[in-house]
Amino acid sequence: MSVYDDKPWLARYAAGQPAEIAVEHDNAVDMFAASVARDPDGEIIRYFDGRITLRELDELSDAFAAGLVDAGFAAGERVAIYAQNVPQFVIAQLGTWKAGGIAVSVNPMNRERELEVILRDSGASVLVCLQGLHRDVADGVVANTEVRTVITTSELEYQTRGDQRVFGGVERVSCAGTVDMAEMIERHRGSVPPQVSIGPDDVALLTYTSGTTGPPKGAMATHRNVVFNAQTYRDWVGIGSGDVILGVAPLFHITGLIGHVALSLLVGAPLVLMYRLDPDVTLETVREEGATFTVGSITVFIALMNSPGAEKEALASLTKVYSGGAPIPPSTVKAFQDTFGHYIHNIYGLTETTSPSHGVPFGVDAPVDPASGALSVGVPVYNTVVRVVGEDGEELPPGEVGELVTSGPQVVSGYWNKPEETVRAMGGGRFRTGDVGYMDEAGWFYIVDRKKDQINAGGYKIWPREVEDVLYEHDSVREAAVVGVADEYRGETVKAFVSLRPGAGADAEELIAFCKQRMAAYKYPRQVEILDELPKTVTGKLLRRELRARE
Repeated sequence: MSVYDDKPWLARYAAGQPAEIAVEHDNAVDMFAASVARDPDGEIIRYFDGRITLRELDELSDAFAAGLVDAGFAAGERVAIYAQNVPQFVIAQLGTWKAGGIAVSVNPMNRERELEVILRDSGASVLVCLQGLHRDVADGVVANTEVRTVITTSELEYQTRGDQRVFGGVERVSCAGTVDMAEMIERHRGSVPPQVSIGPDDVALLTYTSGTTGPPKGAMATHRNVVFNAQTYRDWVGIGSGDVILGVAPLFHITGLIGHVALSLLVGAPLVLMYRLDPDVTLETVREEGATFTVGSITVFIALMNSPGAEKEALASLTKVYSGGAPIPPSTVKAFQDTFGHYIHNIYGLTETTSPSHGVPFGVDAPVDPASGALSVGVPVYNTVVRVVGEDGEELPPGEVGELVTSGPQVVSGYWNKPEETVRAMGGGRFRTGDVGYMDEAGWFYIVDRKKDQINAGGYKIWPREVEDVLYEHDSVREAAVVGVADEYRGETVKAFVSLRPGAGADAEELIAFCKQRMAAYKYPRQVEILDELPKTVTGKLLRRELRARE
């Protein structure tokens, strides 16, 4: 099926022009206010047995904002949010915007050193964190930063079910010297913060990159970025107020911030939160809540397939499924469709593109490149131009591999307090992604790999993803990650790390032989190591750098 069939607006790509949409709101606060006005009593957050309506979220975030202002918070200051997928994350983020502030999302897996780096770099004056994270991490860090106010909360708030599969070991903790969020909100309930002027180019979010090529950098996503890509998800997939959004991506990550939170605030659809991912709980939650849409890492969907409750009826309502953040093996897409009956649509973007810059149109199967076996990440989304360029910056024709350079309304305004790095990565309004790929004659894009991950074995260039895709075709392989390791003869050679499906009995020799039959002689892995679990980020992206460090 052509990408243009039954999608008339996509035909613009045939003429080299992206389909266009207009940004409907000046800022994310106005975007949310429009949803409140449409359906104030509609549910906007579901958290186990807890329910929050649009009207209630408006009141809760107003109270949070009023509490910030009462504590001396000024427009333009930063609020760091250090929490899992809980309602308080959304309340704090929205309340920060209402107070004219910038929300700084912090990975809840960060430890003392990592948290201190982000707090110091962002200059956050307020830290919102879970009680356990304050006790175990933040309490020893805050004194070394500019944080004036610490607001603590419990993941047990806003629900009464207390499912031990996700809350096991969680208890309420007394945090001396901090402000209790529930008490702060109750104290200011009914208050409305002073009105602030928020423009489309004002920074809404500081979202820190993973720091794989150096210290983490705070990407400055503006309100225009947030609103535009929330609309992109809405229109690209066809999301409305009748949908139910399943929050499987971490809210601190750009996918969760836009594909979950911002999308929910835009359309007024309920966002289902589960604190942290448990495959069995997720399957049960989809049944109970009738979830219809989600976007998450492919490792989430692999985990669901390997759950004891994996059966077609479990995800019957979840008809709109997207995955991004990590490469998707075609064999995994097929296995998911065989298990649950739904196709996983690829979507691609980076922190610096405020989530999607490319996507597979909903209802269309992405093509697979016959030469590399790579699944297409789709076509550029609305208002977006993507070029494939060579080493000297020249634009390459279809079929040739180069770096993807993206221009569009979703590209962030720069890196926080890093003007030189901003110019280097985004000079001239074109963001150099660092991802290597190509476009075919029909306009579909394919990601080959990250530039820094390429393996050079005796002069032969090997992309780890191609080897990983072959490994995923083996029935026993659950997850795979490939890295280059030192080799006396070739300088570098290919090593694969894999985890196996439950009950699988494949060994290293079998997996090497499997790849050898399917790949050029210089590509197949000479070494395979089987692990119980592969290291990955909280978003589910496999950490090749940790595997390289093992060697």
